[in-house]
Amino acid sequence: MAIVSRRAAAADRAFEAVKSFYFSSRYGERRGDATIADFTFGNPHEMPLDGLVAAIREAAVPLDENWFAYKSSEEAPQAFLAETVGRELGLPLESADVALTAGAFGAISLAFRLLLDAGDEAIFNAPAWFCYEPMLLAADAVPREVALRAPRFDLDLEAIEAAIGPDTRLVIVNTPHNPTGRIYGRAELAGLAEVLERASRRIGRRVFLLSDEPYRRIRFDGRAFTSPAAVYPWTLVSYSYGKVLLAPGQRLGYLALSPLMPASDRQQLRDVMFASQMALGWCFPNAVMQYAVPQLERLSIDVAALARRRDALSAALGRAGHAVLPPEGTFYLWARWAGDPVRQWEALADDGIFVMPGTLMKQPDYFRISLTASDAMVTQALPYLARRA
Repeated sequence: MAIVSRRAAAADRAFEAVKSFYFSSRYGERRGDATIADFTFGNPHEMPLDGLVAAIREAAVPLDENWFAYKSSEEAPQAFLAETVGRELGLPLESADVALTAGAFGAISLAFRLLLDAGDEAIFNAPAWFCYEPMLLAADAVPREVALRAPRFDLDLEAIEAAIGPDTRLVIVNTPHNPTGRIYGRAELAGLAEVLERASRRIGRRVFLLSDEPYRRIRFDGRAFTSPAAVYPWTLVSYSYGKVLLAPGQRLGYLALSPLMPASDRQQLRDVMFASQMALGWCFPNAVMQYAVPQLERLSIDVAALARRRDALSAALGRAGHAVLPPEGTFYLWARWAGDPVRQWEALADDGIFVMPGTLMKQPDYFRISLTASDAMVTQALPYLARRA
């Protein structure tokens, strides 16, 4: 007799492929082996930023007896982020619009808790980050996938509109997009805003937008960025510092409400923010990370180094016949296998080269490479990645 909840069982089933890959696949057996070239997850493979270490050390030194007391979204980092993020996005954010969270996971979970009732539907674009579906299922929501339009993986606005029904409450857009690296421009986002406005009138209730932007500051070739929060008023923005700092183990992020949202709607969300974060398990960053926000905001991994890796790896993959989609942002390469996906993945694994199979994102003909691998790993892998199928 099953004793776990249906929601937990459903989330586990949705995450099974990723869990198995991480723990029990050929990759799982060699994960952490210093001799492999690991291009799977967006983990660091070189020492952390000096500024990150210095900021955490400084913030860990207590200045008063309340230094390590319970922390909600503290006023100082809230005000700082409202000003700096507002300036970055061109939006008049107020402190109360920003909820500090334990990374983007916490921000996304908070958005689900704020907006979704049991049985509500949330639409996301596929291929997708593989955590949306299990997180929605764990929130008793109903995930709905809408395919992006290959080969460039543009938003399919007609398909999104067709997928919106009476139970739809939320659409999720990830820009820059994991795994494809696409950045969706203002015109495309304006088209999406028109779809959501039309659909909200059609179904008789507001459809919200969650703009998941953890890679917002990792962009290549001078690409511009427009946040959906500047285009569609009923937008919530999730962000993580784990990407730009390449420190996903230090959980720091935020959920921000678009200041263009009507004041009455925005206030309703503000009013329940604290209780919702408490009920999620005190979903706030720890004290040290909150104190460090002003210093961390100034830091970034070396995007030029990511671009050099992108170029070298893309060239090698092209010589092997794989079709690479040039990433506009994120730290990933998304490519279509030139031949049999299973045989080619196994051949690379035989040589200690591990890439993420597209099966983890329900795209078996594709694979993803993380540019956070070290330069030494890139050098090690290039001859094998350039090998013809």
